Amino acid sequence: METIKEDCGRPLEQCDRMFISTPEGARNGTFSAPHMDIAPRKSGSPNRRESSTGGAGNRSPVRQCLYTFIAQPGERVDVTFTTFRVRGTPPECNHEYLDIYSEVQDPAADLIESPFGGRFCGRIYPRRRISVYRTLVISFYTDFPNDTANVFRGTYEFINASRFILGTPASPGSICSFNIHGSQKREGDFYSPTYPGVYPKNLDCQYRFIGTKGQRIRLEFMDFDLSFGGSHCPFDTVKVYDGPDDGPGTPLIGTYCGQQRSLEVFSSAETLFVRFRTLKRQADSQNRGFAGWFEFSEKFAKLDFISENGEHIRGSECDQKILSRKESTGTVYSPNWPLLYTASVVCKYFIYGLEDAQHLEKVRLNFEKVDINASDAECSDAFVKVYLQGQEERGEMESFDHAFCGDTVPPPLRSEGPRLMLVFSSANTQGQGFKATYTFETDYKIPGTPSPGKGCYFSYVSESQLSGEFNSPRYPSNYPSRTMCEYVFLGKPDEQVKIVFKYFRTRSDSSTTQYNDGCEEDWLEIYEQNEKGQEKKYGRYCSSAAPGPIVTDLGYHTVRVVLHTDDQGVAGGFSANYYFLKNVTRYGDCGLNVTGLDGGILTSPGYPENYKNDRQLCNWWITVKPKRRIHFYFTMFHVEGEPTDRGCPSAVVRVWPDPNGVGPPVELCGETLTNETREIMSTGNTLKVQFMTAAKAVGNRGFKAVWSEIRDDDEHCSALKSTSSAIGNSRPFAGGVRCAASSRCISAKLVCNGVANCGPGDDSDEVNCMRSSGMNLFIVTIAASFFVAGCTLLMICASCTSKRSWRGRTRLMFPPAEEDDSSPHPAAPNIHYSINCMDDV
Repeated sequence: METIKEDCGRPLEQCDRMFISTPEGARNGTFSAPHMDIAPRKSGSPNRRESSTGGAGNRSPVRQCLYTFIAQPGERVDVTFTTFRVRGTPPECNHEYLDIYSEVQDPAADLIESPFGGRFCGRIYPRRRISVYRTLVISFYTDFPNDTANVFRGTYEFINASRFILGTPASPGSICSFNIHGSQKREGDFYSPTYPGVYPKNLDCQYRFIGTKGQRIRLEFMDFDLSFGGSHCPFDTVKVYDGPDDGPGTPLIGTYCGQQRSLEVFSSAETLFVRFRTLKRQADSQNRGFAGWFEFSEKFAKLDFISENGEHIRGSECDQKILSRKESTGTVYSPNWPLLYTASVVCKYFIYGLEDAQHLEKVRLNFEKVDINASDAECSDAFVKVYLQGQEERGEMESFDHAFCGDTVPPPLRSEGPRLMLVFSSANTQGQGFKATYTFETDYKIPGTPSPGKGCYFSYVSESQLSGEFNSPRYPSNYPSRTMCEYVFLGKPDEQVKIVFKYFRTRSDSSTTQYNDGCEEDWLEIYEQNEKGQEKKYGRYCSSAAPGPIVTDLGYHTVRVVLHTDDQGVAGGFSANYYFLKNVTRYGDCGLNVTGLDGGILTSPGYPENYKNDRQLCNWWITVKPKRRIHFYFTMFHVEGEPTDRGCPSAVVRVWPDPNGVGPPVELCGETLTNETREIMSTGNTLKVQFMTAAKAVGNRGFKAVWSEIRDDDEHCSALKSTSSAIGNSRPFAGGVRCAASSRCISAKLVCNGVANCGPGDDSDEVNCMRSSGMNLFIVTIAASFFVAGCTLLMICASCTSKRSWRGRTRLMFPPAEEDDSSPHPAAPNIHYSINCMDDV
């Protein structure tokens, strides 16, 4: 039915219109903008807008046309626009626009009292609209003098409202809150109040699903479109609760907004509560809401197969998560185990180890039983799939690592990170399913072979790999606190082990870098071991003092590295390379076995030139007479590295006061030595010196050192003269001589040999040697002068006598000169070891 209204007392055809549903009338139809062409009486452009307050007789172009759609009881109005060219400009929409009212409760009500559904203009179509009640009104405003039907066109339909009645109204007059009982309707459609039309503002719809004991409820949203303001859903929301209401004691399954795909929600028991709320706002919403399906059933998976260590993931049919309780273990089953599983069940198992600043775990999985009857060998329908790489976080569910079916028990599996996931699908088959045990193991992120049950213990065997890397737990991240890690390198009896550190840093509260006993917080120790199990310690390292490169002694084919961390703090740890070497001699590339001497000089390879920037190894073994010791000190030392800063990772000098003992050597680098490291005294008659560089060495001046045999038998040790004398210290002594300042007893052969064998600060073995030599030269010069003068005088006398006398006389005889036994004792040779070295392996 159509109603014609008047403007200013004159009829306006095709302006206000009404579309009323009747039992005999059409259920649908079309509508369009009114056709108007009002020419003003004043001259001017036909499209010129005139004020409605013009002079008498002027016809105003301002129009407001109402299109009213009224459905019968039990019906609603469904309106869709097919053409939209309203000439206003958004967002102001001046001069021409269209308003929509879809929440009109009474056709006779004033529109100003009805909720406003939005204003539209331009060429952006209004979305499909479905009335909340029986009436929908479209208001068209224009101040253009002419309009055609092409301004907007649309279709309308009077639809059955029963699909929006989901159950028993929760309260009288409620438009979208219902109680849905499974005893009355086991399944059905589930819509938002005006779906698929744009949903209204300021809605609060509540849907309470109530089943019987033993039933569970499934909701599946086939279409879901709400306004989206972020993952926290600040605007319109659908909240689903696992219980009869949204009270504080009811668990929230989830809050949903935006666009969702394949959203499926299960209750844990027989009740489920859904609340749909939209904001009361000014801005228009163009979202359509949701459409879904609900189902009450006793056939959904029962949750009693989830063990006490697992937790059902609310909203899923049978998914569960299992979180580590630090190296814990447990068992997982398929649903209904040990009975036959039900058909069409898909369950996911999220097994997650610890992952934080202090902990990192992996998951080990062992299947005990598998009985899954798939339709083919590829396990295409029924299966248990295993994901070892955390694919679920990346949405890569198609990239599973293993799929098992049949009755063959799979091998043990280990995740690559802290996450392992299982997916069990029963399809339309029946079987017993599966049973598996899981174990959370600490993941140290250390390359090597772990030893089950030993914690942080890793072995490296030369038969498997001749070289590789190893590092502190979780490197390059900080290592965890309260950790003890052991690394064991097992070579063959004819092999030696080489280790070179690339990075080193442990936590230390000390402001200065410490070594050995000074390391009290976090530290690393290194040992070498022979085939008898005898160990020798290289040292304890901490802070930033990186250990120098290491090659074990001949016969020592095992290395043990121990990392200890306390509970106070953490640091970056270490990274190192290892090598198993063959055919390395006891002396390396450029060392020597020094025996039978009283003293000598040791220098780095190539000295006084820089040692080369390459790998080299030199071992000097110095042995003196039994019951004597060796005094060793440096006169020059320039080796790359800095013990108090970065340690000695590229080059190192080590001195073993007791090579046959178990104590650590003195480890040196840099350019500044302390009193304790400049002078070293052996504990027995043997001393070992090692110089080693890594491939990353850059070269430096090296070192020069003096060693001397020290006697401890005081009865055979004479005191050195510290003042000048006619003879001084150049006269030989029987046995040894005692140094004036250090009181050490050195061999008499070392006196006046040009080397300060008494040590730094004590040159008593050399101090008077230059004075004695000068005195002897003076005496010899005087004696020679007298001898020459005497010979000249005798020759003159003889000549005179021969002239005076004819008689033969007895010839003057000179007795032979006595041998001078005061000449200095031949000095012991200066042993200057400078060997051209070859590269190590």
